[in-house]
This record gives sequence, C-alpha cells and structure tokens, in this order.
Amino acid sequence: MSDDEKTAQSASELISERIAELGDWRGQTLAKIRALIKEAAPDVVEEWKWRGVPVWSHGGGICTGESYKAVVKLTFYKGAALQDPAKLFNSSLDGNVRRAIDICEGGKVNEKAFKNLICDAIALNASGKKKTSKS
Repeated sequence: MSDDEKTAQSASELISERIAELGDWRGQTLAKIRALIKEAAPDVVEEWKWRGVPVWSHGGGICTGESYKAVVKLTFYKGAALQDPAKLFNSSLDGNVRRAIDICEGGKVNEKAFKNLICDAIALNASGKKKTSKS
C-alpha cells in the first residue's frame, strides 16, 4: 500500500491493520492496551504519526504505542509529571518529561492502574500544565 493510500485511511483503521500485521503477542498486547485506553477514555482520539506509530490523544498527546521485536513500548508524553504508585513506568525513567512502559512477551499490565494513568494523563492535559515541580 502506498503512503498516499495510507493517508486516505483513518488512523483507527491503520492501527487495526498494524495489530493484524503483527499477528503475534505484540499485536495481542497492542490490542489489549488499545481496549484499556478506550475503556478509560471512550472519546480518545486515535492518530497515526511518524510513519506508523499509533498515538492516543485527548486534549493533547497521552501516549504512543510502538512495537519492537522484544517489547511493546507505551511512551507517555508527560509521564514524568504523573503519579505512578503502581510503578508501571519501567523505561525512559531518566527523562525530564516522558516515561514509558515496556511490555515483554508474556508480560501483564495492572489494568486498573493503567486506566488510572490514562485518566491522570488526560486530566494533566486538561489542566494546561506541562509538568509538575519535583518537590
């Protein structure tokens, strides 16, 4: 499929295609994460950026969903400003703004904590704050 044809498709369709193309645990994981995001925020906006990266937004970017050989990486745009009592963030911990969750094959995500993180990211976007101060 050419880039022009992909541009004509909706982001949601492209994300569904990516999940199907992966056809393994990564596709299943991305599908599960997508479902959890939609449960937490039914009016979330799905986007397709940077030549093939699923992005979820709500009043600003929430997170991306990249698939690599060994992990599905969920990078939260303003992750450093989010409370993470369940310690879901396990990657990109040294950055000033972003935080990520790497999910390996067979890995599980605390669904309730993940949905809370999505809701907190949306609330942070709505507040207009870029990040909170580290006290």
